[in-house]
Amino acid sequence: MATYKELLAEKAVLESKLEEMREVERGAAVDRIQQLMSEYGLTVDDIVGKRRRGRPAGSKKSAVAKEKSSLPPKYMNPKTGATWSGRGRAPSWLGKNRTRFLIAEA
Repeated sequence: MATYKELLAEKAVLESKLEEMREVERGAAVDRIQQLMSEYGLTVDDIVGKRRRGRPAGSKKSAVAKEKSSLPPKYMNPKTGATWSGRGRAPSWLGKNRTRFLIAEA
């Protein structure tokens, strides 16, 4: 039975052979791709396609943008009268105990 160190050495040899074969086959693949590209007059853009940002030309915008409605205030600062709807970043006056500032529903 092989020892741990022997197996590690064998693994290292196999990994180096794998890397060598990968590079050889990779080079052959690149050569084949270049041959086909020149044979058919292709460019990299033909293969990959041009990458554009945003919407494609001719696409329509959304039909109708909904109008944003303001929410009724949920919290109120009794000292200043400032209100907050409960959405977005909480104001500093709110603190940790939000129940003190909660507006009673009618």
